[in-house]
Amino acid sequence: MTIEILWIRDNASLAEHCSAWRKQPFVALDTEFMRVDTFYPIAGLLQVSEGARAYLIDPLLIDDWSSFAALLEDREVVKVVHACSEDLEVLLRLTGSLPAPLFDSQLAAGYLNLGFSMGYSRLVQAVLDIELPKGETRSDWLQRPLSDTQVSYAAEDVVHLAELYRRLQDKLPAEKNAWILEDGAELVANLGREIPAEEAYRDAKLAWKLSRAQLAVLRALCTWRERQARARNQPRNRILREHSLWPLARQQPSDLVSLARIEDMHPKTVRQDGETILQMIREAAALPQSEWPPALPEPLPLESTALLKKLRAIGQREGERLDIAPELMLRKKTLEALLKSGYPNGPYRLPDSLRGWRRELMGQALLDCLAAQGESA
Repeated sequence: MTIEILWIRDNASLAEHCSAWRKQPFVALDTEFMRVDTFYPIAGLLQVSEGARAYLIDPLLIDDWSSFAALLEDREVVKVVHACSEDLEVLLRLTGSLPAPLFDSQLAAGYLNLGFSMGYSRLVQAVLDIELPKGETRSDWLQRPLSDTQVSYAAEDVVHLAELYRRLQDKLPAEKNAWILEDGAELVANLGREIPAEEAYRDAKLAWKLSRAQLAVLRALCTWRERQARARNQPRNRILREHSLWPLARQQPSDLVSLARIEDMHPKTVRQDGETILQMIREAAALPQSEWPPALPEPLPLESTALLKKLRAIGQREGERLDIAPELMLRKKTLEALLKSGYPNGPYRLPDSLRGWRRELMGQALLDCLAAQGESA
């Protein structure tokens, strides 16, 4: 199959094409990027297709993304992607905007019960009966010129994605299509809702085991780590390793020698930021009790596993009825949040993360299951 490829290498050409794409019912989108030693992804190539040809946009030559941002935000044009969380980060970093409405073909595969978390090549093989060449994912997408292999790989990917969308649309009932767009909107909302640096400590490993005074130290360290990672554009672990956070908050070293002995503490971190870290620990440890963060809830006990299985079974039954991959029905985090709202004796409250069609179809059944459990206890 010969694919027509058009390069877009300047602002005026991008604006002109974006104007044409906004007249289409959908566009397929893909990105190629590098993220080896950086906090933020670096865009190497953007691909767009309306189904007829592949447009390759060179982000190294374009500095006005306003027309592309307007396309992303145009609610009349469906943006089609596959397994898009990293693509969304690239688009947000580059254009300041996120796509809406968003159709993720990986989600669509789950809604059609073709498979969960299905790789792009497998899905193209299953739906289009086309075998894609092995990926160029390890390529250097910032090199110029790009190799012929890179160019054809990038072009093929996005043109097949447009064809995939058309085929999936033929198979999807209107209701499921609406649910996919609903899930897409949630993906976009979650990415757009950046967790404040001051809240990062809540996700640190074993944080729940710390006292409130120790949590004050952990909060200071995690806030600093998050801000530095963004400011220096380096991975978080390059600033301060994940496994050092908990022992730092617990042991609170007071000198560089003790700091260097902390588990998984990188010597470069001690040299470069050791004094700053020690100062932060001293200041956070001196905070009055009124400024300590609240204690974090303990994880659910092992005894809750049986109850979790009963709740998951509600999703699996509903998934069978609707012919949807069971993994798409009820997320583990949502069920854990539901259990934590009232374990062990209730009353339970549906978490905010259970929303839309899932809440409507399964919310009451989940609460009834927990209520029945309480009565039999």
